[in-house]
Amino acid sequence: MPVPWFLLSLALGRSPMVLPLERLVGPQDATHCSPGLSCHLWDDDILCLPGDIVPALGPVLVPTHLQTELVLRCGKETDCDLCVRVAVHLAVHGHWEEHEDEKKFGGAADPGLEKPRNASLQAQVVLSFQAYPTARCVLLEVQVPAALVQFGQSVGSVVYDCFEAALGSEVQIWSYTQPRYEKKLNLTQQLPDCRGLEVRNSIRSCWALPWLNVSADGDNARLVLNVSEEQHFSLFLYWKQVQGPPKPWWQKNLVWPLELDSFRTNICPFREDPRAHRNLWRAARLRLLTLQSWRLEALCPLPAEAALCWQAPGGDPCQPLVPPLSWENITVNKVLEFPLLEGHPNLCVQQVNSWENLQLQECLWADSLGPLNDDVLLLETRGPQNNRSFCALEPSGCTSLPSRASTMAARLGEYLLQDLQSGQCLQLWNDDLGALWACPMDKYSHKRWALVWLACLLFAAALSLFLLLRKDHAKGWLRLLKQDVRKGAAARGRAALLLYSADDSSFERLVGALASALCELPLRVAVDLWSRRELSAQGPVAWFHAQRRQTLQEGGMVVLLFSPGAVALCSEWLQDGMSVPGANCPHDAFRASLSCVLPDFLQGRASGRYVAACFDRLLRPDAVPALFRTVPVFSLPSQLPDFLGALQRPSALRPRRLRESAEQVSRALQPALESYFHPPGTPGQGRGVGPGTGDGT
Repeated sequence: MPVPWFLLSLALGRSPMVLPLERLVGPQDATHCSPGLSCHLWDDDILCLPGDIVPALGPVLVPTHLQTELVLRCGKETDCDLCVRVAVHLAVHGHWEEHEDEKKFGGAADPGLEKPRNASLQAQVVLSFQAYPTARCVLLEVQVPAALVQFGQSVGSVVYDCFEAALGSEVQIWSYTQPRYEKKLNLTQQLPDCRGLEVRNSIRSCWALPWLNVSADGDNARLVLNVSEEQHFSLFLYWKQVQGPPKPWWQKNLVWPLELDSFRTNICPFREDPRAHRNLWRAARLRLLTLQSWRLEALCPLPAEAALCWQAPGGDPCQPLVPPLSWENITVNKVLEFPLLEGHPNLCVQQVNSWENLQLQECLWADSLGPLNDDVLLLETRGPQNNRSFCALEPSGCTSLPSRASTMAARLGEYLLQDLQSGQCLQLWNDDLGALWACPMDKYSHKRWALVWLACLLFAAALSLFLLLRKDHAKGWLRLLKQDVRKGAAARGRAALLLYSADDSSFERLVGALASALCELPLRVAVDLWSRRELSAQGPVAWFHAQRRQTLQEGGMVVLLFSPGAVALCSEWLQDGMSVPGANCPHDAFRASLSCVLPDFLQGRASGRYVAACFDRLLRPDAVPALFRTVPVFSLPSQLPDFLGALQRPSALRPRRLRESAEQVSRALQPALESYFHPPGTPGQGRGVGPGTGDGT
């Protein structure tokens, strides 16, 4: 494929404007001045030695302003060079010093001293010209008659013809007097190249611009140049970068080494080539920098617009949030801001180019916030007199709430508005005209599938009765059916977030055994042991905050699993608000969660949302800090039935089922408990126990 956005050039130059120029005949420099002034140009150039500033003892002539004009110096009609004409504007500065006799006697000075005051002024004006690779200094002698000497007033100008310079070069001009009474005047000017001159046919170096054409040759590009053998030029191939000067890739001198010459022409053959643009977009990337800032990274400048869109699970197209948000023009490699309050995994960025084709779509928050959620996006519109209306974004459009439409959001409209009023929805964007809310749909999805599960269970019952006629196969089928029902119940089970202090690797294995055993019940367990990748990416505080919010929004429970290390950490935190030394493990969500957990207990919001637990022989329940004993504290595995009853939903509180579940969890915990308290190769009682545990028997 063609390399994107190459700039093929026989010259790199600016094109300021088309200029008609005056012609000067003859190679000699010249000078002329305003009426009333006399001026003379020294025959030879002088050394450029400005010297130091000296005080003026009377009125002096000084340069006040520089003005330039481009002209052509021609030896023949078609053999001209570019030349810079310089005009120096002069003024009288300073005044006569008062004579000593006037100061002493207060009378008139000697009449013989009046003559200098009425004499003409003379000055030697230096013009310094620099344009790589040449530098020149010329001296102009100027005389002003006494009649024109007015202190502080301009007396006219002197014009110098002229300084020759190369096309497209940058020139610098200075002017000062000898001796120098004031700072040097300075002027910098960028000269035009061949494209900016109306008389380029008169300048030999601008003759016959080469004709270029770019044609496609399969997946390659072919550059064709139609030039004569007498033409001398170099070919440059380079990137037109987003920032900074062009980056040369290749240079070819097609004839022989050239003298300094002006830039002729340039062409960007792939500027409108769709293939080149496709290559660029394939290499472009969207990068999330913070919660609200992002950047489009690309090799070259790309005209594009971007907008946020909402990606619902299920493969439907991402729906642009325009309005209420708007398309924004973007600049490549520049940090841009999202007008968001919170991030969400379903929010994505759509990128389109100037041809209105979708080029990029990335859900930037998916890596940090997890996969797409089964949430519905509510659009709030605010009108006059604080009137508010809501609609739910669906593939068919935005459905007003409440509504009698047959869509899922319309059927659940009242429940969604109740969730919004109760604070269960997350506000993503807000301004004076409206807001965007993300409301969870998980619990309604469970209700939607309830009838499906009922039908499946009825079918399974009928199948079981049929299989009873075949006793040889009945047990196997019933066993498979029982496993499927348990898996379905676990998928619908209550959420539980397990928090603990990572005292050592053995205790982490014990916690992992407990979490695995609870997953076999109708419980959905979240623990940092199984989320190390997300924990490292988000950080402990952000991970715990997201898990806690999701668990409580779904009506689940947060379990605080206490150990001697957790008790010591909580006690020191409650005393001085600081973590204990060495508490810097990047995967310890318990330490990170204290700042969020403690306010719930201090403000009385923990009841019904938290439970505490500890292991037998490791910690007694009364050793748990008093603040956390405001919620039920269970000792495991001796109080497993009560512990499981507190975790499960009220509808699941069947005594027989609880006893069976407790025995199942206890059997799963026994190997881990034996390994913890009696490590292999440890004689006697094995591992020591924590404070407040008794004798450990």
